Amino acid sequence: MLTDKTVVVTGGTGSLGIVLIRRLMSGELGNPKKIVVFSRDEAKQHAIRLQFQRQLQTATDEVIYHDFQRLLQFQIGDIRDYHSVCTVLRDADVVFNAAALKQVPTCEYFPFEAVRTNVEGAENIVRAIREQRFPVHTVVGISTDKACKPVNVMGMTKALQERIFISANIACPNTRFIGVRYGNVLASRGSVIPLFLDQISRGQTVTVTIPEMTRFLLSLEEAVDTIFAAVKGAEQGEVYIPRVPSAYIVDVARVLIGERPIHIAFTGIRPGEKVHEILVSEEEAPRTVERNDYYVIAPMLPELRSQRAEPCPLHGAYSSADNIMNSAQLAELLRKHGLMANGTIDFEEDRLG
Repeated sequence: MLTDKTVVVTGGTGSLGIVLIRRLMSGELGNPKKIVVFSRDEAKQHAIRLQFQRQLQTATDEVIYHDFQRLLQFQIGDIRDYHSVCTVLRDADVVFNAAALKQVPTCEYFPFEAVRTNVEGAENIVRAIREQRFPVHTVVGISTDKACKPVNVMGMTKALQERIFISANIACPNTRFIGVRYGNVLASRGSVIPLFLDQISRGQTVTVTIPEMTRFLLSLEEAVDTIFAAVKGAEQGEVYIPRVPSAYIVDVARVLIGERPIHIAFTGIRPGEKVHEILVSEEEAPRTVERNDYYVIAPMLPELRSQRAEPCPLHGAYSSADNIMNSAQLAELLRKHGLMANGTIDFEEDRLG
């Protein structure tokens, strides 16, 4: 599917980007001609260069100075800058848009910065393909559960990003714009589990918002599984949703603490947070179908609707308040993904994503 294709990963130096790149390099979807990591952080790019140098046992000077002769290449640029986007998309066949401002408090304090990255960045991709007539085959927009009935700036900008990419199928009919939407990624940079692990390792009180709060939980590998499923099966304008379990956040803390004499303190729900997240709203449910392990939301625009008849599996919202794991199931999930070893926490840095 990606054999001999040029693949661009915007925001490719994040937690998801690193796993996505590794999976792309494995040949799971075919053997790309070139994978380009596009981001504005040269330090993170260099760290990933060195990471792959260790894995491939390549000399350091070769990794750095022969960048443009390699399967994995790095390009400095900003998704906010139209000219940078044009430069990186010039030879692209497939684009994974992982560039984002994703921290809820940061986006609340700097809302227009979130607009510039999450909204204008998406528009720059569409504009470049439309105006420069780039022959990009597929663009995958990576979204979040917070885009569904959003109550915070991050979710609002991601919801707009979804709609920009969906409508782009009409403006750029030769390019397939599709999306994925998922919830909390276990141990990704900036997520709650690394915070809990740090607090526990220091013997500090673990801080939880409120006892009732629930969240969907999936691993970085499962996030990439969702992206690959969309690449293989999505039609124009469709959004893929993984069917994953959820948990009370306080149960996550309790399982990680185990028998340690560590206290949990409830700090109250933060501005912009929901008690429960939803991945499919009750309004989207009637145009949602089930494909293997995923829900698929058909686009709202009638011009993009598929004519094939598929049964609707949902009769209401798909919420993190549903399908909540018990403590034993949660412990097994965390153990499965390397966050616990033999019933205790594994604090090795390279296991935390």
